Amino acid sequence: MKIVRAVYEILNNKISSLIVRTFHKVNCQNGVIFKKVPHINVHASAKVKIGKNTTINSSNYGYHINMFSKCKLYADRENAMIEIGSNCRIHGTCIHAFKRIKIGDNCLIAANTQIIDGNGHQLCMDNPQDRLILSDEGRDIIIEDNVWIASNCTILGGTIIGEGSIITAGSVVKGTIPAKSIYGGNPAKLIKQY
Repeated sequence: MKIVRAVYEILNNKISSLIVRTFHKVNCQNGVIFKKVPHINVHASAKVKIGKNTTINSSNYGYHINMFSKCKLYADRENAMIEIGSNCRIHGTCIHAFKRIKIGDNCLIAANTQIIDGNGHQLCMDNPQDRLILSDEGRDIIIEDNVWIASNCTILGGTIIGEGSIITAGSVVKGTIPAKSIYGGNPAKLIKQY
């Protein structure tokens, strides 16, 4: 049974990768693996780039925590950009760029994380009904190399997470996180810096 499952997983990964490369506007370097096909929505003028040997995992099979949904790669606004570096592992995560989301090399992003650079709606405090029709522009998110983001986190627009940092499970992050530090909570606060 284990051999049959292993063969199934290998074939599924190859077919999923072929589907993404053939039918979606995603620029993948060598060795990129898609475990099941993620939800992908890329505007005609937007770009999604994924570095070599990165895994985009939308499969619960063999993953150590429950994944609530497939990965999402949305660059659905004019000139939006998603850049994912090499040797990353991204599991069941929504990456939605209104403007630009850049993820460095060797990053680990656990399931059920939301990385979105826009609010989806403008504040419209003078005319709240306009929230239904107006969208904000988004603010860049930069996740530097060697960052580990644990499960169920939300990374908001305008955030920079410094090299080698860790974001603990369930955190909400906005702002600048220094390199080699551990942040956690809602809102995320410094736990320890190295």
